[in-house]
Amino acid sequence: MKYAALVAGAALFLTANAFSAEILSKEDFAKVQTQYQKVGTISSTGQTAPGDARAELLKKAEEKGADVVVLSSGNTDKKLHVSANIYKKK
Repeated sequence: MKYAALVAGAALFLTANAFSAEILSKEDFAKVQTQYQKVGTISSTGQTAPGDARAELLKKAEEKGADVVVLSSGNTDKKLHVSANIYKKK
């Protein structure tokens, strides 16, 4: 389960970005966490391609005015389910 989450997260992270919000790893976000406040949680369910799940997460993050997306969980069973916390700059 953890392996699947890591694979999904890595694939999402490496896909090209056309959005203004950005996906950060938990480790990278920990370095700048004090500059952001949490504004919610989002998820993507039912996507089969990591790039599609990533695009859906970033679209939802932007709709809520978020600047940063931090993946909190991921699961694959033929289709991806990814959850993420979203943050806005203080």
